[in-house]
Amino acid sequence: MLRLGPVPLDPPLVLAPMAGVTDRDFRLIVRRIGGVGLVTMEFIASRALVRGVAKTLDLMHFVAEERPISIQIYGSDPDTMAEAARQVEAMGADVCDINMGCPANKVLKGCAGCALMGDLELARRIVAAVRRAISIPLTVKFRLGLDHERPNFLELGRICEGEGAQAVALHARTARQMFSGDARERWGEIARLKAALAIPVIGNGDVREPADVLAMLAETGCDAVMIGRAATRNPWIFRQTADLMAGRAPEAASLAARRELILGHFQLVAAREESRWALHKLRKFTGWYTHGVPRGRELRQRINELEDVPSFLAAVEAFFEQFDEAA
Repeated sequence: MLRLGPVPLDPPLVLAPMAGVTDRDFRLIVRRIGGVGLVTMEFIASRALVRGVAKTLDLMHFVAEERPISIQIYGSDPDTMAEAARQVEAMGADVCDINMGCPANKVLKGCAGCALMGDLELARRIVAAVRRAISIPLTVKFRLGLDHERPNFLELGRICEGEGAQAVALHARTARQMFSGDARERWGEIARLKAALAIPVIGNGDVREPADVLAMLAETGCDAVMIGRAATRNPWIFRQTADLMAGRAPEAASLAARRELILGHFQLVAAREESRWALHKLRKFTGWYTHGVPRGRELRQRINELEDVPSFLAAVEAFFEQFDEAA
């Protein structure tokens, strides 16, 4: 069993931080299905956290059922990042993670996220400042580099290890790639990082099916696997993977289970979010959740015509009722 300091990751499967996705509702969905060792909150702007921005503080709500939980912070100022990390620890998080892998332009422009791979001295100062500020385990997530011409993930990994990080996570793409290409072609770089470091390495990038986890573990020797976008299409992937790792045949989610999850999640979103944002979120999740559902394309097309949350929920209910009638 993998441990980050006193924090066990059992099984060694991690829900990746995803902005607008890994909120309190989705984290609980994955945790309740089972099979995930660590869930990670959507990344938090250190400056907004330190300033006490209400919207940011609201994002950071979590409950004991989610543990162990990691909160990921990003920013470019070592002192601000250190103070944000102190607040993360004070809130009771089990792990603090530093984002050095986000390729989004608005993050890069602030010299945060993956932009820090272009300034390794600043990256070092941030890791060192955060490490001094907290006693809980510290991890750092990054990519191969800014582009294929500047692959400096090995150097950054050594910096993180040298400054006291308990583990690092490597997404096998560059910042310039964003999410294009096939990260599986670069999984060998995860193996190189694992060979270069003594601390645990978490592999990430294009793990799409449970079998991909076993393939990544075998090919790279990494200590844990982080799953992101695949979990949005199949929140059962962690439980299925844990079964596979234990030698059990993974069980596909039934249509009834999908219905229960979709309707339950959507009702939570509708109750919690402001109407316009809720509608946007519901459309996004419907696009993911209905992959693998019979006639799911019909529902995806239908929801684009709807303009309010009650109509949306009614359409989803009616979509699933047709299967009840056919049974």
